Amino acid sequence: MRKLAALLPFALAATFVAALPASAAPGDATVVPIQVTGDPAKRFNLVVLGDGYTAAELPRFREHVDKHLNVLWTIEPFKSYRSYVNVYAVEIDSAESGVDCDPALDSPRRDTPLGMGFWGGCNPGSVQRLLTVNGQAVNAYADRVPGTTRANRQLLALGNSDTYGGAGGANATASGGNALSALITPHELGHSLGGLQDEYDYLARGVRGEPYADPEPASAHHTLLTAPEMAAQQRKWWRWLGEESESGGQIDRYESGLYSGSGVWRPSAHSMMKTLGYYFDQISREQMTQRISAKTNILSDGVPAGPVGPDRVLWIETMYPLSHQLDVTWSVDGRPVARGTRNLDLATLPGARMVTVSVVDPTDFVRDPAIRAALTRSRTWTVDPSLTTPDIPVSPAFTQSTPTADPLGATNVVYVETTHPEDQVLAVRWRLDGRVLNPGANDRAVDLEPLKLTGTHTLTATVGAQTLTWTVDARRPTARHELSTPLLSGGDSYVYNGPFTMALTGADDTPGYVVREFRTDGDGWFNYFGWPTDPDAPFRFTQQGTEIDSLVYGKLGVPRLSPWDDVPTSYGTHTIEYRSIDPAGNVGSASSFDVTLLPEPPACTRTITGRHRGPLTVRDGVTCLSEATVSGPVTVVPGASLVATASKIEGALTTTRAATVELFRSEVSGPLTVFGTTGDVQVLGGRVRGPATLTGNQAPVFAGVTVRGPLTCAGNATAPDDLDIENRVHGPSLGQCR
Repeated sequence: MRKLAALLPFALAATFVAALPASAAPGDATVVPIQVTGDPAKRFNLVVLGDGYTAAELPRFREHVDKHLNVLWTIEPFKSYRSYVNVYAVEIDSAESGVDCDPALDSPRRDTPLGMGFWGGCNPGSVQRLLTVNGQAVNAYADRVPGTTRANRQLLALGNSDTYGGAGGANATASGGNALSALITPHELGHSLGGLQDEYDYLARGVRGEPYADPEPASAHHTLLTAPEMAAQQRKWWRWLGEESESGGQIDRYESGLYSGSGVWRPSAHSMMKTLGYYFDQISREQMTQRISAKTNILSDGVPAGPVGPDRVLWIETMYPLSHQLDVTWSVDGRPVARGTRNLDLATLPGARMVTVSVVDPTDFVRDPAIRAALTRSRTWTVDPSLTTPDIPVSPAFTQSTPTADPLGATNVVYVETTHPEDQVLAVRWRLDGRVLNPGANDRAVDLEPLKLTGTHTLTATVGAQTLTWTVDARRPTARHELSTPLLSGGDSYVYNGPFTMALTGADDTPGYVVREFRTDGDGWFNYFGWPTDPDAPFRFTQQGTEIDSLVYGKLGVPRLSPWDDVPTSYGTHTIEYRSIDPAGNVGSASSFDVTLLPEPPACTRTITGRHRGPLTVRDGVTCLSEATVSGPVTVVPGASLVATASKIEGALTTTRAATVELFRSEVSGPLTVFGTTGDVQVLGGRVRGPATLTGNQAPVFAGVTVRGPLTCAGNATAPDDLDIENRVHGPSLGQCR
């Protein structure tokens, strides 16, 4: 678990910890500050509480918190606004391990402090995945976090369970250890914090929802309007129409949502509120940005509004997103006089009568003017020449800063706040590896992204005699893939004719959970969580996906979620990209490979293994050679099929108007002639010790084959496809194979 120092640079985090007594009793709790970015009264406070973790299992709770948070910080807008959030973990010693009714209604009831339970708290009329918590108990424990109130915090209760489940009411819940648990958390926060609705086309899994029959929904991300109607009426997500969705595909109009199978539409093919693993799309992200910002005040402090003397230095303090700085504009008597700076010396502006400062969040996450207005603050002072500012000595010192305990990411905005003398502006000096940096108009912050850093660096900020130091981790994490054994491979191309698995591992030089992601054919990035039933198992791809608890996982190509989704088949070649993200937020370079999925071979009606002596004629059905040796020529007559795997034909192979011809890693020691096949022709790997001729077939595949003679292709419906895996032909390549 990552423990960041408090925003105050003098290690005040320890003051928030209520240590367990030497002999902890069930129900005793410890408050652990995970990330403290400022005064809880001025921040959005996320309080994560554990239930059903015994004292011996609290390390497991810490692992769950680390994983849930590191996944959360990869998802916008939590990624950009992470610095708005204080995170506290409440470690509660449970008398018993686990939660109620897990996984079944007749499973034991557990003695736990927060009373968490599946089936909506063991309600036979509920659903298994609904994991509830005792609201009174969870708030009582959250009250132990000083400075937080029900108005400025969001509670997340993690149950000690590997069963899929969660809930998104006033208090969000998620199981701690399920493969998908860390994705349940942002989804449920979408409900609890963002007021977002589910985009499912079902209420009960496995049962498609009835058509939507109500009026235009209040939900910002559901509508009855067509795209032209949205644009003409300037309603719903009209500002985003036609753009590439952050969750994949285009922002448009996709049918189903609000538990209805038809009659209502959502903005994206899939997003966090429909399919766990994808990002929030722009419409949901805009709502979440507004809700997170509403828990804070972007103009967090400053000289109180009202009359001030002309010798006064005005100052403000603002919030600092990790991804960008807020726009600050100072105006005197209606005329802009300074931008960016958080200080204004009135002595340099003789005759000024009224001063206004405006603070705006310029994020491109927001396009709705009403939400932009909510991300705008201002303050006004009147200059009274009769007032004289008292001369109160103030020593230069830091009062707040980006936490210094853990490494910074290479693209972070780093900030400090200082004491505020009333008659001068304190200068902050920044250095990177000892070299002076010019932060621009606002010397309270440095944006690291334009520096294009690599490697590890030391960043310092100095005011007066005080210096703060950070380590900048600009080293990108790495990712590695491991696939199940393919039929054929060459370079970064792999061929399968059935299900295959992909394991992704991520590595970084700093501690903490490394997030891994992948995407297929340029679709949205998808969190790699292992396999839904086992986080340590590799992800499994198939042509139509695998149904688990009435949801579909691992559909290669265009994905499916519900079993009734009608989407294109996955046969053909697909590009899979993958990458990792480290705890500091650095995104590793994406790597990729191509995978071709071919139809599975037809079922065998006759199988030959070992040695077959003499010639073989395939007259009907499907004859399969499996690690077989045929000591003579093989002939396939019209309508019959041959599938040979890791086999050897000691002679010629001749097929005429066969139904299917498939040779995998096999050897033909004489000529190969394939003519007029009505179905699949697949020759993958292996060798032909003679000429090879493919004529009059449908769409033959010929890849990774060594031919000891000429290769002739003519009259096929399409030229033979080598799947980007080179053939080695020791002779001329003619016709369509030229």
